[in-house]
Amino acid sequence: MIELQPETPADWWEVEALYDLCFAPGREALSSYRLRDGIAPVAGLSLVARDSRAILAGAIRFWPVRVAEKPVLLLGPVAVHPTRQGEGLGGALIRDALAAARDDKWQRAMLVGDAPYYGRFGFTPLKGVVMPPPTNPDRVLGLDLLPGGWDGVRGAVTRWDTVQH
Repeated sequence: MIELQPETPADWWEVEALYDLCFAPGREALSSYRLRDGIAPVAGLSLVARDSRAILAGAIRFWPVRVAEKPVLLLGPVAVHPTRQGEGLGGALIRDALAAARDDKWQRAMLVGDAPYYGRFGFTPLKGVVMPPPTNPDRVLGLDLLPGGWDGVRGAVTRWDTVQH
């Protein structure tokens, strides 16, 4: 049995170790990490999955960013321990976290990823939304969490702590 629960500060290093295991060395060199540096993941939306022995099986994080000064959730990373892959855990983490984001009244979410995989959760290519380089624009995907969430929202993705004018 797997239980999904909000990530706590006590989970931080264990989740980081899972990401190190699941992703290539140098994952923190990706442009999306420049948007996350020094910013806390969104509390309550970043989840961990633990088995009946409290062993970490998976994790998902969301980070606040801005596009055209509008708040946006940046999904990622999501990872499942190699011994637990193929059980649907990644999908469960994504679905539950997106449901929590809707409950929290976030209007839109985005990620950099594979359209065939994330399309089953409703993500579609975002035209006119630009991640910092070097990001393949075809991998920039978005999802309306509330109706019309992405309507008219275009521009560069910026850090959450970017000064507003």
